Amino acid sequence: MRDLRRLPKANLHLHLTGSMRPATLADLADRYGVPVPPPLTPGMAHGWAAFQTRYDAARAAVRTADDVARLVAEAAAGDAADGAGWLELQVDPTSYAERLGGLEPVVEAVLAGARGGRTGIVLAASWTRPPEVAVEVARLAARYAGAGVVGFGLSNDERRGRVADFAPAFRIAAEAGLLAVPHAGFYEPAWHVRDCVTTLGARRIGHGLSAAADPATLDLLAAEGVALEVCPTSYPPLGVIADFAALPLRTLLDAGVRVALGSDDPLLFPGGLHRQYEIARHELGCTDAELAVLARHSVEASAAPAEVRRRLAAGIDAWVAGV
Repeated sequence: MRDLRRLPKANLHLHLTGSMRPATLADLADRYGVPVPPPLTPGMAHGWAAFQTRYDAARAAVRTADDVARLVAEAAAGDAADGAGWLELQVDPTSYAERLGGLEPVVEAVLAGARGGRTGIVLAASWTRPPEVAVEVARLAARYAGAGVVGFGLSNDERRGRVADFAPAFRIAAEAGLLAVPHAGFYEPAWHVRDCVTTLGARRIGHGLSAAADPATLDLLAAEGVALEVCPTSYPPLGVIADFAALPLRTLLDAGVRVALGSDDPLLFPGGLHRQYEIARHELGCTDAELAVLARHSVEASAAPAEVRRRLAAGIDAWVAGV
């Protein structure tokens, strides 16, 4: 079998706090005197609250602009080691604004860490916050469009907000030429994915597994070329699927839906980008040709510059050819 780390690919779904290396979390927690959150118990399904509590505790260890820049640089380096030639890192700037002195200092710190690497930044609002906050984040993203920010997202627990309420924010992002990449269809049924495409103009959907249960939604995704960012290690711990065998990857691919594997929050769901491809190979039986298709989808659905996409596509061809 070909070495999966040598397969060129893009990681389109990774969150800043969740990208933190355990050693970095331990270092920052010790420096600032904050507790390290306990890991999720392996092999068990947990509720969203257990995940969010640990995520917030980890974020509390990130205190300065240098800390933020460090996380970005380390995330890019880790993905590069897994074969990623492009990373899109998602950041909710409101999560760090109080400590860093505002929203813009957060973005500047993130871009400082991304500078010189092949990393695009997705600024994300939250399903759990008022739509007015999303409009503020979208305006901020629009100001940095073309300067390192490539997309506008909507993360956190999708059950806490109404899709239509966030349409004004996504219009602002679209007018700035940013990719619309909301989370959807994690806990909510397929209608949620459809609404994010038709109402918010989503070009990619974070997760979106529930679409696999509805042929009409699959047809919509395929016809519109909307990619799903599928993150296998995230789903069993949060009770979305019972085990990896239940991941509907083949259903999605057979319907003509583009799928880009992502790593989501490897701090809490151990396993980076390489692990997601290992699961596709060893747990779902994907051939090398099929793994190459997944890698192509990740590149094609990305906001990477054309030169980067061409280089990665050529590298995928060479990997398949055994060069």
